[in-house]
Amino acid sequence: MNTDNVKSQMRKGILEYCTLLILQKRRAYVSDIIQSLKASKLIVVEGTLYPLLTRLKNSGLLTYVWEESTQGPPRKYYELTDEGELFLSELDTAWDELNQVITHIKEQ
Repeated sequence: MNTDNVKSQMRKGILEYCTLLILQKRRAYVSDIIQSLKASKLIVVEGTLYPLLTRLKNSGLLTYVWEESTQGPPRKYYELTDEGELFLSELDTAWDELNQVITHIKEQ
């Protein structure tokens, strides 16, 4: 059995959570988000991130502002809404619970 598919599914499962964590710290442009993810060894391309950001925005968890850029057209900077902050808090709890389950099972 090849583990690549399972690892890919695991990464997809945490991408939303990691993106929200990044945006909790600061509002960010897509390339900033990608750089933060890459620095954490979670490799993502724009074609994966844009649909996720659109879905999160349409769900009311994110908003964005346009800012002028010195290097071309204006840039869209994403940030969490109040609803996004609450959602992230719930994900934090879920992550802690999952982490406890895995730790418990590994230590049995």
